[in-house]
Amino acid sequence: MASPGKKSFPLRIDPVLWAEIERLAAQELRSANAQVEFMLREGLARRGRLPARGVAEPKKETR
Repeated sequence: MASPGKKSFPLRIDPVLWAEIERLAAQELRSANAQVEFMLREGLARRGRLPARGVAEPKKETR
């Protein structure tokens, strides 16, 4: 079950790549899921595309 406020989605990934992510996660004392999120944030930050933490996107109005 996803943490409150987090989006869950299925991901297809090469088994060799996943094994490396699991290895890195173990070395850095993270779950594989947390490692993927860490690496995504790191990549976005390098590209200047990461919003500040705690800044949520505006919610869309529904009628």
